[in-house]
Amino acid sequence: MDLRLQNVSHFYGATEVMRDITLDIPSGQIVCIVGPSGCGKSTLLRMLGGLERPSAGQVLQLGAPPADCLNPLTYIFQDFALLPWRSVRGNVALALEDHRLARSEREAIIADVLARTKLGDFAEALPRQLSGGMKQRVAIARALAVRPAVMLMDEPLSALDSQTRELLMDDLVALWTRQPFTAVYVTHNLAEAVRLGHRIVVLSRRPGQIREIVKIDTSLSARAHGDAALEAHQRHLWGLMRDEAAAADAELLDV
Repeated sequence: MDLRLQNVSHFYGATEVMRDITLDIPSGQIVCIVGPSGCGKSTLLRMLGGLERPSAGQVLQLGAPPADCLNPLTYIFQDFALLPWRSVRGNVALALEDHRLARSEREAIIADVLARTKLGDFAEALPRQLSGGMKQRVAIARALAVRPAVMLMDEPLSALDSQTRELLMDDLVALWTRQPFTAVYVTHNLAEAVRLGHRIVVLSRRPGQIREIVKIDTSLSARAHGDAALEAHQRHLWGLMRDEAAAADAELLDV
């Protein structure tokens, strides 16, 4: 299943947040969204997930989700959104409770996603016993459990320290390499975008418009140690954003 934003514009009251955005999210790719603060990145994600309707234009789902898909769209947030009284297994199971599954099938799904996210030995741990990186692994496992057509990821690593963030990026690459998934990944971190994105969409400052879509052909698994081409992509992205990021910060400070 592909997603498409078609001539999407949006207002909050009199404030124009984004203007005339047309964007395709093809199946099997990670599409990263970057841009200055306040340019509408998270709003765009909410529109793709059906949580908000655009003021103009359309958000389309093209084609059918995979046959085994339980939820076509699922979110991963930066704050993990775990229930503190539930174990790791219980938090993952929560995503399956509204689906009519045999107990054996539900248990098989949980065991599979815990193994894929390296959480098998922590199934009975409570969130308070886990590091930030482990908590985000639980959130990723919970999202994978419903076999989504598209994962909508809103700065999922921004609350983590740099070492943990690097490890989680490696985990996401390993998951995608083993079983490619589709994701829209909002981030302020250009290194994350270059590490994870097949395509990187650069938005202008408010009202957000697409300035450029940067395609990276290097395979995800080959990006771990970086190279001159990847560094050039990161410099190019910052060159597109630098002046507008400074202007956006000044606007926010004036509010």
